[in-house]
Amino acid sequence: MDSELAVLAASGATTLVSLMVTDSWTRARELVGQYLTRTGADPDTFDDLQDSRTRLLTADATDRERNAREISRRYGDRLRRLAEADDGSGEALRALLVSLLQLSASVADSRSTVDNRISGGVQHGPVVQSGTVAGLTFHGEHVNRADRR
Repeated sequence: MDSELAVLAASGATTLVSLMVTDSWTRARELVGQYLTRTGADPDTFDDLQDSRTRLLTADATDRERNAREISRRYGDRLRRLAEADDGSGEALRALLVSLLQLSASVADSRSTVDNRISGGVQHGPVVQSGTVAGLTFHGEHVNRADRR
C-alpha cells in the first residue's frame, strides 16, 4: 500500500504543479488546501501554496523546471505523509487526485486554436488581436497622426 500511496501522492503533486500556471489555480488551491488542512495541522497551507505558485511563475526558464520539481517533490511528500496518517487506504488522496485530474482535463478542453485574419484595408502600424493581453509593453517612437501630414 505504501507504494500505491507514493504513486498517488506523486501524481497529485505533479498535477497540482501543472495547475499552478493555469486559470484553474484558485480551485486547485482550494482543493489541495482543504485536503492538507483538514486535520488543522498547518494554518499557513494556503499561503504556502500561493507562495509556491508565485515562485513558479516568477522564475526564469532555467529555474522554472527546477522549481517545479522541488515543489512537486515537497507536496508529494506532504500528501503521502497525510495519506499514511489517515487509515492508510488512500481514499481521501484518491478523491483529491480525481478532482485535480478532472480540473486539469477541463483546462485542456478549454484550450482552442485561434485564427486571426486582417482584411479590408491597409494598416499603418501594429495590429494586435487577442482574447487576453497581459503585461504588454510597446517600445518605440510615438507619432501623432497630425504630424504625419
